[in-house]
Formats: sequence, C-alpha cells, structure tokens
Amino acid sequence: MAGYHALPLELLAEEFAKLPGIGLKSAQRLAYSIISRPEEDVERFANALLSAKRDIHYCPCCQNLTEMELCSVCADEERDHSLICVVESPKDVTALERTGEYTGVYHVLHGLISPIDGITPDKLRIRELLARLQDGKVREVIMATNPTVEGDATAMYLAQLLEPLKVKVTRLAFGLPVGGSLEYADEVTLFKALENRTAM
Repeated sequence: MAGYHALPLELLAEEFAKLPGIGLKSAQRLAYSIISRPEEDVERFANALLSAKRDIHYCPCCQNLTEMELCSVCADEERDHSLICVVESPKDVTALERTGEYTGVYHVLHGLISPIDGITPDKLRIRELLARLQDGKVREVIMATNPTVEGDATAMYLAQLLEPLKVKVTRLAFGLPVGGSLEYADEVTLFKALENRTAM
C-alpha cells in the first residue's frame, strides 16, 4: 500500500484486503467510506463485528452457525429430523431455506475433501454427522454438496461411509451447471433439485 496515506487508513485498508473477494482498490474505497461516516455509525459497525465474532458458534447438532443453544432449524419440532441434508457451508443452508420447500434438517461440513488443498476428511464435520445417525432415527441423508470435483468426491466418500448404517443416501438432481454453486442458484432450481434427488 502506498506510503502517502495516513497510517491508520493504510492499516484499515490492509485489514479489508484480507477479506475474500476484496482487492486493494476495493479495500481502499471501504477504508475511505468508514473514515467519512459519523463516529456513531463506525462504532455500531465495530460492535456488530465484535458481537458476531463473540456470540456466534456452531450448533452442537448440525454445525450451522447460531447465536442460540441450538440453531432455529434443529430446535424446530415441526421439521422432519429423520431427513438430513448435508451441505458444504452455512451459506448453502440459507440458499436451500430460501426455497421454502425443504422441511428436513441440515448438517454443515464446513468444507469439502480436497487433498490438493490439504483438506482431508478428518478436517470436516463428518464425525458429528456419524454421531447423529447412531440412534437409527434418520431414514435419509441427502448429499447437497456442489457439483464440482471436490463436491462429488465428498458425496461419494460419505455415501460409502454411511453404507453400513443402512440409511438411504440420495444426491440432489442438479439442474445446476457442473462447477456451479448452491449459493447462487435460484429457488425454483433448488426446489427441483431437492424434489428430483437420486439414490447414491
């Protein structure tokens, strides 16, 4: 970062640049925007950041992000707890919930198997998923990982792992392009993918 900026401004821009998808120019624009705002707005922004970091944790059941003891989906007795949809990240839960059609619960892996990136199965929330299946109450597990090499590899790995448990394992019938992302899919496409899921 050029040294002609005030040091606190440079440091702020450097912090913004550490966020995914934020380049140096965007980081500088964000830093200037923060400086131009009233102090109470900046305090509110800083408090929101700290509150999110301090108060949000993993749901002990599904591993989604929540500020409550259990996330709202796991705590909802109206949901079908015998149906678990396995996704890569909390953003995918949000995408599927937008359809308004899925009535089961979720399990968030927080990543996909990718040996080239050093992500092995033990680094994902697979142990927690297996623990949920021990009581025999789950009738179906839907693999809703993205249709990428890593997503498919993770879904296949989990399907093989779950085979001895005699639970039905299905895969979303993707109306999505290969290499696409659930996060950016529209509600109708996601609903059709859920509706037309296939056995693995």
